[in-house]
Amino acid sequence: MDNTTHSSQTVNRKRLFAGICLALLPTAFSFVLVSNILQQLKTEFILTNANVGAIGGAALWGMAISLLVIGPTLEKIGFRKAIIGAFISHLAGVTLFLAAAPFAGETFAFWVLFMGAVGFGIGNGMVEVAGNPLTAALYPDNKVTKLNHFHAFFPGGMVVGGLLGWIMVQIGFVGAFNIGHWTVQIAIVYIPILIYGYLLIPQKFPKTLTAEAGVPIREMFRYTFTHPLLWGLIILKMISLSLELGPMRWIPEVLQAAGVHGMLVFVWISGLMMVLRFFAGPFVEKFAPTGMLLGASVLTGIGLLLFAFIETGIVPLMIAATVFALGVTFYFPTMVGLMSERFPKAGSLGIVLLMGMGFIGAGGSNALMGEIADRYLPDALDEQETVIILEEIEERFPEYIAAAEAAGDDPDELLALGYALADVENIHNLAQQALAYYRANDEFHGRYTADTMRALLDAGLGQEEALTERAFTVLRPADNYGGRMSFLYGVPLAFLLAIIFFIVYQRDKKKGGYQIETL
Repeated sequence: MDNTTHSSQTVNRKRLFAGICLALLPTAFSFVLVSNILQQLKTEFILTNANVGAIGGAALWGMAISLLVIGPTLEKIGFRKAIIGAFISHLAGVTLFLAAAPFAGETFAFWVLFMGAVGFGIGNGMVEVAGNPLTAALYPDNKVTKLNHFHAFFPGGMVVGGLLGWIMVQIGFVGAFNIGHWTVQIAIVYIPILIYGYLLIPQKFPKTLTAEAGVPIREMFRYTFTHPLLWGLIILKMISLSLELGPMRWIPEVLQAAGVHGMLVFVWISGLMMVLRFFAGPFVEKFAPTGMLLGASVLTGIGLLLFAFIETGIVPLMIAATVFALGVTFYFPTMVGLMSERFPKAGSLGIVLLMGMGFIGAGGSNALMGEIADRYLPDALDEQETVIILEEIEERFPEYIAAAEAAGDDPDELLALGYALADVENIHNLAQQALAYYRANDEFHGRYTADTMRALLDAGLGQEEALTERAFTVLRPADNYGGRMSFLYGVPLAFLLAIIFFIVYQRDKKKGGYQIETL
């Protein structure tokens, strides 16, 4: 048995690490499967686009609550209570989500689904809150390598969950049982939850590294909030996570426009990240964490450049995807390890702030890249066809609005219509705004025009299949162009990170190499 001792408390290090790694699988599964079932939820529960967007985003809000509200209390509550909190939240999230099934069509069902997604998110965040400091406590002399191993389970889980959900939908019915139904896909998440609960909850846990060293909680907070270099690392984390998650919004659009299936890209990038993180040890030994981050920044910048200038061709685009994946693979876990090894006195608080602020930066990056993409998008629109589509919406959609208003809140009539009032009103209003701007300025407003097309695509109106297909044909190349242009804005940031990490790497080299600070 692989045991280690912390303050006379014997812990099973091998079992604890296996359990916390498997605890990342519900996070990965919930992210990919909830995204996979949103269209089913929209149809079955008669939800608006805003509703399904809120459900998809609720997991992120729940995660933010865990990281920034509960995370700073980890030193007080300890690892075991955090894991129990994650386990209960995950179970409650899955159960609430499934509990909405009998109430399809009822207004309150949305809130049941929403709270289920929040439960997922809180559980996901609690796993991150406990998992990173626990890994550091279990392997104090090998933090960066083991944190990379820990974080390999997220992209690995995304691959498994994504493929599993896709296969289930493709198979569909097995006899009278629809294994592709959203309830079956979500119920799968129970499996990794129960496994990690079985592995972790009965176990004894070590103390956090700061608690083991006798650092008072007050001193940890004072040190963390007043150390300028520590906050410098947090800012670098915000930039690096923005470079990872921001472009991921647009990469599928760029590749799909070239005829590459989005699932292929997703599996390739996630699979590559998983494999590289499992074999992070030799990279850590040869290059040290700062050298790895230097290389990651250079490769990320090159990958973004390739994406910006390669428009078509499966082979060159997959090469760009590979270079980008090689760049962002080590960013997240290596920077968490760097925080723990260079600023150990910050303890779990430093790690939680690093991740929480990183996700805030990534969220802002997504919005900023969207604005940039929409600014360039009109340059690639087919002007004549776009105007015709907008005018057809302006002309025909008042009939759909009137029909939805006549249906009122009757779930049977709404189900027969196949759309919600809020969606068709939104499409019509956006089209009017886009046309008003075009008629006044003789050019398209990127956001109004793109949002009209996207709202039409998301609505999936059976009555307007031909119009939806035409909108898709117009929007796809424009989204491709706008997305590629937004990549260019990330390139200077990637190379700025490379310069900073090069300076740090050279300073370490002059001092005899990378040094781990100890308490």
